[in-house]
Amino acid sequence: MAFLAPVDLDAANQLSRNSLVGHLGIVLTEAGDDWLRGTMPVDARTHQPFGILHGGASVALAETLGSMAGNLCVDNRSQMVVGLEINANHLRAKRDGVVTGTARALHVGRSTQVWEIRIEDEAGKLVCVSRLTLAVVPVPKP
Repeated sequence: MAFLAPVDLDAANQLSRNSLVGHLGIVLTEAGDDWLRGTMPVDARTHQPFGILHGGASVALAETLGSMAGNLCVDNRSQMVVGLEINANHLRAKRDGVVTGTARALHVGRSTQVWEIRIEDEAGKLVCVSRLTLAVVPVPKP
């Protein structure tokens, strides 16, 4: 599986600026032929009340990366992907710094896609692993 078009990280980051993605500080940083990577700060925006990374913030990073990657695998003139189900295992607490997520496809089909997103700390230690199932749907008519 390879993306259908080159990844324009600047355009994707600009598109996300005024959304939850931008508010959480998520930034797409790298892309390969079949993977997408991004970072998210671990700070007041992404903490839970006890001062560690909120599991929901990790899930938001995972869904962002998986959904953006999934949309690179369909013809955007006629199709788009939307989240169907996501799960996450939170494996390590993180108080500050940055986490990096990498999305890789496990399955890219005509009607569904399944992505694995690994979120790591600066030392490469696994903080969270997530699996996202996407539905491939027609682009809504204007």
